[in-house]
Amino acid sequence: MHDIAIKIEDLGKLYKIGARQERYSTLRDTLADFFTYPFRRRRHAPHGVHRSKLEDFWALKDISLEIKKGEVVGIIGRNGAGKTTLLKILSRITEPTVGRAEIYGRVGSLLEVGTGFHPELTGRENIYLNGAILGMRKAEIDRKFDEIVAFAEVERFLDTPVKRYSSGMYIRLAFGVAANLEPDILLVDEVLAVGDAAFQEKCLGKMGEVASEGRTVLFVSHNLQSIRQLCEEVILLDSGHLVMRGQADRVITSYLNGSASQGLTGVEDQVIDNDLRVKSIKIIQNGYESKGILIVGQAFEIHIEYQVINPLKYLLMGFDLHSNEGVQIFRTYDYEYSDRLREPGNYISVCHFPGALLNNGSYYLELIIGIHRGRWISRGKIRIKLKLDGPRTTDVDYPGVISPSLTWIVTKEEMPTLSELKIR
Repeated sequence: MHDIAIKIEDLGKLYKIGARQERYSTLRDTLADFFTYPFRRRRHAPHGVHRSKLEDFWALKDISLEIKKGEVVGIIGRNGAGKTTLLKILSRITEPTVGRAEIYGRVGSLLEVGTGFHPELTGRENIYLNGAILGMRKAEIDRKFDEIVAFAEVERFLDTPVKRYSSGMYIRLAFGVAANLEPDILLVDEVLAVGDAAFQEKCLGKMGEVASEGRTVLFVSHNLQSIRQLCEEVILLDSGHLVMRGQADRVITSYLNGSASQGLTGVEDQVIDNDLRVKSIKIIQNGYESKGILIVGQAFEIHIEYQVINPLKYLLMGFDLHSNEGVQIFRTYDYEYSDRLREPGNYISVCHFPGALLNNGSYYLELIIGIHRGRWISRGKIRIKLKLDGPRTTDVDYPGVISPSLTWIVTKEEMPTLSELKIR
């Protein structure tokens, strides 16, 4: 047992769907409730309006696992799989409904922007507050203080209340505190997506450093490349259940194949938003609909058929293209059409792929729909699997994710004569 960092036995978390969320009451709320209580009783009598039926929802169920000290474990799964709920239980933010989780060591967690910070306190005060929560003495925090500030790059704003910080500043300081105050166990959720690319790389390097010191890291992310880079072992959750645990490449490949198999080629009437419904997504090559197997070297098209229910302006329809290993290759939108008002009706957005672009191999598309500089309507919820196969146009099997046919020009430069060289 001395080498165990986290031990989870038959863990489950139950929520009631349809229950009203309680909020903190003010004196005004209490007085209003007192005077309106008789009327509310009458309004909610059995012969009155029907109450909404509550349903059980298991965010986690029957989770059992052990994580040893010094292990760096990734946790992946679709939205709603239970990843964040698991970390919240381990961080003691929420209690499990059934089962138990035993933690051996001091826990530093970074679950969402603002967790563990008091908005009215300054950055300096929050560093000491978080250290105290972790059970550290002031002398220990003093020793790590400069390192935290340098890592977060917020020297100028140390004595400013953190409620005035941008989300990027907030997350930089939060990660600096969580990673540098020497927790035995570091829990990190998808919040790294808030930072810029340079800071994300810095955070990954810091987590690798934490792991190399023999501390335990649990890392939740949809960025599978980061998971692959940092973690040797990965846990896959689906609908609150532990589906698979093992070597990173094997689990990630299984996850991608499973989610891609739920892709939307030929799907009908997927309600995405009150304003929009995706009717179908088709892959067309040589005039025929493909079910995901394409001939390499030949052009193909992605047809996205959708219904606009309410008028939309600045609508962006597009997708991210990923390799089967989770590496994002590019993102594309129908950007040139975004400033046109799309009245209610049926539309088709078509994206053309040139033939000499993608190499042999498997890929997947993630549909992205949004309002430019506004909101996301759908992002990463819908996937389509592609497989390009067949003989190449040359007898050379080139490496790489893409294999574009680029234009080369070769010219012969005439060498100067000896007399010309002497003149120069």
